[in-house]
Amino acid sequence: MRKNSLIAYLRTKRVLFILCGILLIAGTLVLAFAWSAGLIGGRITTQTFLKDTPKTYPAGYRRAHGKGICFEGTFRASGKGVPFSIARVFAQQKVPVAGRFSLGSPDPYAPDNSTRTVSMALLLTADDGEQWRMKLNNEPFFATRDAEGFLKQMEAYKPTPATGTPDPARVAAFLKEYPEAQKYVKWDATAPWTRSFAGAQYNVINSFILIDKNGKKQAIRWSMRPHAPFTSWSVNQRKQASHDFLFEDLKKRLKKGPLYWDLVLTLAEPSDPVNDPSQVWPENRRQIVAGTLEVSHVFDQTNGGCRDVNFDPTRVPKGITLSDDPVLAARAGIYSHSHSDRVREIGYGKATDAVGKPKNDNPKNK
Repeated sequence: MRKNSLIAYLRTKRVLFILCGILLIAGTLVLAFAWSAGLIGGRITTQTFLKDTPKTYPAGYRRAHGKGICFEGTFRASGKGVPFSIARVFAQQKVPVAGRFSLGSPDPYAPDNSTRTVSMALLLTADDGEQWRMKLNNEPFFATRDAEGFLKQMEAYKPTPATGTPDPARVAAFLKEYPEAQKYVKWDATAPWTRSFAGAQYNVINSFILIDKNGKKQAIRWSMRPHAPFTSWSVNQRKQASHDFLFEDLKKRLKKGPLYWDLVLTLAEPSDPVNDPSQVWPENRRQIVAGTLEVSHVFDQTNGGCRDVNFDPTRVPKGITLSDDPVLAARAGIYSHSHSDRVREIGYGKATDAVGKPKNDNPKNK
């Protein structure tokens, strides 16, 4: 009898130990997921970069570069990229392109003279089904060596309520921690403001790796170099520019004919940093024109097309791979969160003018 009681007791204890073990494992997993998502522990995650998005932000719009216009075009490869990569886009004669021009401001209603940053996003789809997505800005380099530095820069340059200008002590502390940002501050203060999307050069500030048929690797960066000449605003012209000047100028130019950009690959030397987008490579690096982009027409992003595309720059085809640039890795997550947010808003009927729907047609308002 005592033996049976002992066996029952031990079985009960065993069950309790198993249950405790399961709960411990489950709790550890929950904490791990919460930590990785930045919900506890104060970690910087990709969601941290979107935390300042106001709750009143217009539903359905991108959290960055909110004001934009879709375009369609064709990429014609020159064949000069073939020796460096097996990616079909470098060999195919005609590659269809979907893309988007945009302002650097997050505000989808921003006036065109409110920011010096203009952007081009591209989605190239080769005949083997492989896609190459890219996001380029007219800025020649990134301000800081890592993504955390970008957040600290935004914080340092926030205007103080008392003066309406950044706190000099905070700015000095930031520049001490990220001295490479001095170069960007100088560029931002002195570089001319582009007067047209058509004449701007768009740059990929991150490094990527090309892989040839033998597995040989070559680090690169690239730019879209315009055929149209660069034109800039004077201070007075910029102040007096109409609300949608850049977008209207683009439409007018395309009515006269297509616009063109050359895809220029810059080949790194072994000494060039590939994991620091704040560092510019020497001007004497070898460059090749891998092909030419022809933009044929534009259309409003409310009609779909580019609106629902996640132009994640880490989506590359076979023959191209990512470098260990930490900013590049962060961009993938940021783009994913932004895309998920706006698609969810559109799916739940919260978006109005972002999808070309008057507010009084929103199901939520009926």
